[in-house]
Amino acid sequence: MGMLSASIGKTKLDSGWLAARSTEVGLSGTQLTTSHPPTGPAKPWMEAVVPGTVLATLVKNKAVPDPFYGLENETILDIADSGREHYTFWFFTTFQCKLSENQHLDLNFRAINYSAEVYLNGQKRVLQKGMFRRHLLDVTDILHPDGQNLLAVLVHPPDHPGTIPPEGGQGGDHEIGKDVATQYVEGWDWIAPIRDRNTGIWDEVSISVTGPVKIIDPHLVSSFCQPVKIIDPHLVSSFFDNYTRVYLHASTELENRSTWVAECSLSIQVTTDLEGGVCLVEHLQTQHLSISPGAHVQYTFPQLFFYKPNLWWPNGMGKQSLYTVRISVDVKGYGESDLWSHLFGFRKIESHIDNATGGRLFKVNGQPIFIRGGNWILSDGLLRLSKKRYKTDIKFHADMNMNMIRCWGGGLAERPEFYHYCDIYGLLVWQEFWITGDVDGRGVPVSNPDGPLDHDLFMLCARDTVKLLRNHPSLALWVGGNEQIPPEDINKALKNDLKLHPYFKNSNETGNFTEDLSLSVQDPSQYLDGTRIYIQGSLWDGFADGKGNFTDGPYEIQYPADFFKDSFYQYGFNPEVGSVGMPVAATIRATMPPEGWQIPVFKQGSDGYIEEVPNPIWKYHKYIPYSKPGKVHDQILLYGIPKDLDDFCLKAQLVNYIQYRALLEGWSSRMWSKYTGVLIWKNQNPWTGLRGQFYDHLLDQTAGFYGCRCAAEPIHVQLNLASYFIEVVNTTSQELSDVAIEASVWDLDGACPYYKVTEKLSVPPKKVVSIAEMKYPKTKNPKPVYFLLLKLYNMSDYGIISRNFYWLHLPGGDYKLLEPYRKKNIPLKLTTQIFIKGSTYEVEMQVHNRSKKQDPKRLTYKNNFTTVPVDGDFNMASTEPVNSATEEKQEAGLFRRICRHFKKDTDSLKVAELNGTDSGVAFFLHFSVHGWSKSHKEGEDTRILPVHYSDNYFSLAPGEVMPIKISFEVPHGVTPKVTLHGWNYHVGQTIL
Repeated sequence: MGMLSASIGKTKLDSGWLAARSTEVGLSGTQLTTSHPPTGPAKPWMEAVVPGTVLATLVKNKAVPDPFYGLENETILDIADSGREHYTFWFFTTFQCKLSENQHLDLNFRAINYSAEVYLNGQKRVLQKGMFRRHLLDVTDILHPDGQNLLAVLVHPPDHPGTIPPEGGQGGDHEIGKDVATQYVEGWDWIAPIRDRNTGIWDEVSISVTGPVKIIDPHLVSSFCQPVKIIDPHLVSSFFDNYTRVYLHASTELENRSTWVAECSLSIQVTTDLEGGVCLVEHLQTQHLSISPGAHVQYTFPQLFFYKPNLWWPNGMGKQSLYTVRISVDVKGYGESDLWSHLFGFRKIESHIDNATGGRLFKVNGQPIFIRGGNWILSDGLLRLSKKRYKTDIKFHADMNMNMIRCWGGGLAERPEFYHYCDIYGLLVWQEFWITGDVDGRGVPVSNPDGPLDHDLFMLCARDTVKLLRNHPSLALWVGGNEQIPPEDINKALKNDLKLHPYFKNSNETGNFTEDLSLSVQDPSQYLDGTRIYIQGSLWDGFADGKGNFTDGPYEIQYPADFFKDSFYQYGFNPEVGSVGMPVAATIRATMPPEGWQIPVFKQGSDGYIEEVPNPIWKYHKYIPYSKPGKVHDQILLYGIPKDLDDFCLKAQLVNYIQYRALLEGWSSRMWSKYTGVLIWKNQNPWTGLRGQFYDHLLDQTAGFYGCRCAAEPIHVQLNLASYFIEVVNTTSQELSDVAIEASVWDLDGACPYYKVTEKLSVPPKKVVSIAEMKYPKTKNPKPVYFLLLKLYNMSDYGIISRNFYWLHLPGGDYKLLEPYRKKNIPLKLTTQIFIKGSTYEVEMQVHNRSKKQDPKRLTYKNNFTTVPVDGDFNMASTEPVNSATEEKQEAGLFRRICRHFKKDTDSLKVAELNGTDSGVAFFLHFSVHGWSKSHKEGEDTRILPVHYSDNYFSLAPGEVMPIKISFEVPHGVTPKVTLHGWNYHVGQTIL
């Protein structure tokens, strides 16, 4: 690294690291950082992945095979067999830094797993145990005089890595629960064991330069009431003044590292970014204070008043307005000593147990929000975490119209970069601590109910995690554990530490809180958190049955209509309900050898049900079948027997789309009357697993992604598959008026046997309205397989608010007639415009089914999607959120805003026509993006990933036009090609 000038701030140490197994290094840490430093990646040293794990480093250097490919994980030595020494590794790097007088340097480890010894220039420091704690070392006095510093870190695995029973199990033998660490690493029913148990420097390493006074862990809180006016505790919510009067509270710890009294000017500045790169200063306040030598003090700023600030809203409810808060300290005789900044959103999150449903009902800024989200484990099982990957992960969730992510207790306390993008894209976060029922008292065999051996360590990690994450507006609630509550003393401590400040107590939930009146004079920023509710476990207090019984799930394929039935799920908020997740065939080929390309064997039982028998590789990758013998007939076989891998995966995508759309539509159909929310198990996989995912580990979406996107849009028209009534779901706070619904049925011959428009409709805010029963297929001579297209539109301009396309069969039937329909040649016209900025491509496309001239009276055929204003002027037609005051502003925005900054392709509009003579629906169209280069090898996966599509796996009725937007990054030296596939287009058609 280059010489670091002695300027205030942080520098990441994220490159130039080397690693070696400790048993292969015959030198001490003192020797490594003085007389015998490694000079490069020569044995036993290798290039290291930091942040990352030991296993990530070994994979990078091909010292072990990729554990996520095929059955290769079985060839890697497990820590239970090798002993902890095998995965005890040295990590080494250098940095340059030469301080000026009165400056200090901290060496920061944001997390390691599990303990470590640090050597810097021959001096030893110890990093204590615990995976979820920060470590700060003041190394000012041990820096090398010439500025060249040698750093070596010896990292030890968890103390209790456990063993993996032959039958596998949830959390292996549960021994990992004795440590404060992630628990999934011993394996679960959705992932194979991680051989090193995630040992390593798995989070950010940095050095930070400060002057004599250091800023530590500021806490920002917004309240919507004037503190001095609180008289009657029952009237806290009376002072919110419709969210127009807001107060920002801020506290920070300050440490004077000098030997003299520091005369300080402590400033807080709040700014917001406007269009055109203009920064508006909303507040600037400076306070003067003296800090004694060596003192560590907490300072609370006078509250800052804001009138009608831009509020932060969850995805689907409004803009994610963010302000930049900067706190700086200047020391007399020195100058600027330290600086801290953070994005901050004004919002209030509250919740209570709803009397009507028994489920927990969340409100944001006073508005009820119907929760439709999913469960999250972590981004990558080898902890190769990056800001770029997090951005894709979280944007995918926003693209699916989700509004909450649950960070499951067997995974991570997620990182600030994860929360940063949740702030940007509007995803509320449910963050659990490191307790699971399987490992902590409710597993098979029965596991230890007392949690980790060191309860004080658990609480230290918990408090540090709260300080790390508490300033993020997306963080909605803390939960003690997954399907379990923490041990009694830990649970009591968490309840106490995370108790709500009186301003944030909900009268619906807490009733009289006279006992907290004495706290009303205490500034809320002086609490550890004080603004978010703590729930003791995922099955308690408004989740599942609320009493801790195993009443979440189910976790397998369902009949789509069952999601709408009264008998399906009995409780108001389901924290886990899961189903299938087969990826596309290209992902199978990219992650498995040819023996893994064999599709399941379909075995019919005596009761007529089918059992799917997967190949050993699919079984190892936790494949979940598309049948449930005795309960659900095979849903893939409804389309006929698959011929090969491509056919199986395509038919699986048809089922994925229907399954997840029905799941969310079924829940939405009972919004507020039966349900307050649902979280799908789960949204993605941290490895190449084959169950419970909307996109795979390579970042390619399944069709279920778009079924979810369709069903979870803020305003949605849908068919109740149980009653066959058309419904409109309005989750916004705005009434819909003067709207109409167009319902058209198309058969396999391209005819339209049913067409009806219902006009002059109104839909109240936050309501589900049943509009009318679908008369087809109750009419004479209905077709055994047919398509239904529903459109909700404004009568004034025919602007489409919601569009929903179904393929359906008669009761007791199947979809096998779709097989001969593949032979139909449906003509398409694709008009495309490309915008390029550097390596970023934005493609805007119009896809037109030209098989039949549309009735001119049906003016909805153009699919001009309209912008529907909701609570915060959310634009549901955009593929990116609108943000302010963020580094993402130029890259987020609406597509048209983006296009102003992009260079047009010199060829301007491109037109491609796929000829055909048949008439009918262009069924199940889906795009993919591929890269071609001179170094391309035969059989190599050519996909460019990730790609963001405004829609995919869509169908077009005769005459319909669909706008599609595609964005992606192109690697250097690669020429991108956009390819179209579809039910009627078996060979990929290159469009660009």
